[in-house]
Amino acid sequence: MRTMKLICFGLTAYLPTMVLVASTAPVASERALREECSAFSQAGMRDCLAEKAEASQKALSRAEQKMAGTLSKWDEDNKYVNQAKAKFVASNRKFAEYRKTQCEFAASLSGGGAGSAQEVRRLACVSELNNRRAQQLRDAASDLPLK
Repeated sequence: MRTMKLICFGLTAYLPTMVLVASTAPVASERALREECSAFSQAGMRDCLAEKAEASQKALSRAEQKMAGTLSKWDEDNKYVNQAKAKFVASNRKFAEYRKTQCEFAASLSGGGAGSAQEVRRLACVSELNNRRAQQLRDAASDLPLK
């Protein structure tokens, strides 16, 4: 019983550090994402990357919701809060445009690749950019003083 208490105490003491490390971990690049999924067949690789792209979209949505909530609680004059909210909406729209264009370019680098090579590159790109954007939003939200 004493051993269990010591283990629980040890985990509790290091949990904040483990969370900090997890939240500051580098975002996997397109290449790294493709390598992670390369153990599968071509169709399996596409499915693996589709799952990663979907997970990254959910993470981005959560980060966008958190930023919107943080801006609403930001300890700043309403004039500046409203400006930031408008810029955030515009930034989200421009990011989506950039991601689409950038990932179309990334897909084109497959040339005449067989099968789903272009889709594999596109999905890896979407996943990387979504994860980078989510991290940027989390970082920005963490710097704002709240009311």
